[in-house]
Amino acid sequence: MEANTLTLPKPKRQVFILSGQSNMSGRGGIVRGANGKYWDGVVPPECAPHPSILRLAADLKWEPAHDPLHFDIDTTKACGVAPGMAFANALRPHVGEEVGLVPCAVGATALKEWARGEELYENMVKRAKESVKGHENFEIKALLWFQGESDTENEGDAAVYKVNMETFIHNVRQDLNLPSLPIIQVALASGYEYIEKVREAQKEIDLPNVICVDAKGMQLNNDNIHLSTESQVHLGRMLAEAYLAHFHVSPVQNQVQL
Repeated sequence: MEANTLTLPKPKRQVFILSGQSNMSGRGGIVRGANGKYWDGVVPPECAPHPSILRLAADLKWEPAHDPLHFDIDTTKACGVAPGMAFANALRPHVGEEVGLVPCAVGATALKEWARGEELYENMVKRAKESVKGHENFEIKALLWFQGESDTENEGDAAVYKVNMETFIHNVRQDLNLPSLPIIQVALASGYEYIEKVREAQKEIDLPNVICVDAKGMQLNNDNIHLSTESQVHLGRMLAEAYLAHFHVSPVQNQVQL
């Protein structure tokens, strides 16, 4: 008589794309030393690793997530604390499933470098598709987007930010075959001469399932551009609260709908 074997259900994983430029890839805790900039290694408790939080590495394999989340993605700069881990930890108790993070952000990149056909865009789309490929229990739930500082340097880029961002959203949804993909963008905390023009564009985007959280007034590093570790933690929580308030359907709600 054969022994009974217990088949455990495959874990469900909610996947989130993290994209944009340096404040999404993370500069919290970056300090300058004799040999250049480096991360101070301080991990706030809100950003602590957890067995149910994973990241898609540069080699497209899932692994335990920890800061710096973008160390193998944004490879030409020193990466530190980003909003992703604080976001995942704040989200985790509410979703009851694994949280998968797909880091894609690269520092000092303008929106035009994220246009369809450009390397950054195509790599992001590829990574997003690979994150759920072959896993019926994995689902892309949202794109978290923090970008725009580079577009505040000249009036021309700032003037077309809104239309280019709307095109970006349309293209991402089309290329991922997710026409209602939730997108949470962050209104800039810092920038250059035309920051208010870009911030205005970010807040004026009026598309379904696109919301904006505002980072204005958050504490910055000494460079006056990048969010401090404390601010990254705060932003991560804000992003989680926004997602839960606007897009999350709890298992209980889902059962009621069924």
